[in-house]
Amino acid sequence: MRHARLQTWLRSIGRAPLTRALAVSFAVALVVSAGVHMKVRPRGPVLDRAGFAKVNGIKMYYAVYGHGSPILLLHGGLSSSKAFSGEIATLARDHTVILADSRGQGQSTRTRKPITYDLMASDTLALLDTLGFRKVALVGWSDGGIIGLDIAIHHPERLTALFAQAANATPEGVMANRRAAKEGKPVPELRHYHKVAHEIEALWANEPNFTDAELGSIHVPTAIVIGANDRVISHRHTRHLAETIPDARLIVMPDAGHSAPMENPEIYSATVLDFLDSLSGAPGNKVASARS
Repeated sequence: MRHARLQTWLRSIGRAPLTRALAVSFAVALVVSAGVHMKVRPRGPVLDRAGFAKVNGIKMYYAVYGHGSPILLLHGGLSSSKAFSGEIATLARDHTVILADSRGQGQSTRTRKPITYDLMASDTLALLDTLGFRKVALVGWSDGGIIGLDIAIHHPERLTALFAQAANATPEGVMANRRAAKEGKPVPELRHYHKVAHEIEALWANEPNFTDAELGSIHVPTAIVIGANDRVISHRHTRHLAETIPDARLIVMPDAGHSAPMENPEIYSATVLDFLDSLSGAPGNKVASARS
């Protein structure tokens, strides 16, 4: 169609040599520039596989992109793996990127068993076993970061690194919970997620309950991360996490709030990669391929 339109346009400009020569030159330039543009157009992330894994009585949705050392992305509560849509392309350039929907959220199913962080951590490890990943660098936002802390405490051998953003060790770390408790009110229900909201609400009100001793037992290379504009998680609580976990790094992301993966994916991706790259030469912590 484009070639036909080009020929029609050339016929319409007449036969004057100069006019026609200029027109032909202009047309050729357009074609060449279009070809160059097509060559440099960035490619999207390559989906390696996606589907549902049967773990702990549920069907857990997952997607795997790219190739390289594995990074697992875990979303926040009442969200889904789509929260990391803006990070996939950058992270998958040099890494295998694994995304998953936690039980009862996104496309994953649930059972009648109450949702707990221990259970979601168990789901996550079972998924990694199913997909054939022995160790991963875990990047978790909010609830995803709490799941990461749970795994770092109880199954540190499964992690090469932990990037826990907007995570809390106790319910007191969530400012909304603290305000509600002072006012004698329940934590507000998130009605946009009717089927599972009451379970997640109960989870937030009662968990996690990591002790300082448990946090102090973490020896996985850890970054405790918070957005400079986060108004959900207490910044004092975040600092306490970073101070209690041995050798943990406290990272404050500029121009980011609680939902940093969606608010500023470029800064988020760069922060993740900077942290992982800084570990590549650390003794005993090779963030490399960890397929079983």
